Amino acid sequence: MKKLTKILVIVVLAVGFFGCATTKIDSVYKTGSEILKVGNEGTKLIKVWGYGKTPDIAITDAKRNAVDVAIFKGFSAGGDSDKIFPIVSEDNSRIENKVFFDDFFKVGGKYLQYVNSKNYGVPSGKDRLKLKYGYNVAVSVSIEFDTLRKYLEEKGIARRLDEGF
Repeated sequence: MKKLTKILVIVVLAVGFFGCATTKIDSVYKTGSEILKVGNEGTKLIKVWGYGKTPDIAITDAKRNAVDVAIFKGFSAGGDSDKIFPIVSEDNSRIENKVFFDDFFKVGGKYLQYVNSKNYGVPSGKDRLKLKYGYNVAVSVSIEFDTLRKYLEEKGIARRLDEGF
């Protein structure tokens, strides 16, 4: 009985000890985005971070992040621009339209039609961080904000701007 109790205590302590350890990869690499400039015909120039095993995968992740922020979070004021509000203002829209957004953001998905990289090649210097498990890169991308908004309005995801509150 004592032997069983000792083993049980050791197992509980080990699970508790190792269960508290978390991977810190999220806090290691940079995330976020900032608006650099508002362009012509409804485009926004954004600097955004992405993460991946290779720099190319990180660039693709950054493009996805830029579109995601445009849809759900918006951008703080900066780059001679006022704050840009998210296209979708409902907090639970991502959950309610899960099937749509899973398809929209899949690898090679429709989101790529609304974002263009303004970088030539792979970023270097302070815009490229080599981490233990991959790369974190910052890229400048142009988002076709108005076209994206129109598409989401047509699909019934976003409310039209001319609708009342």
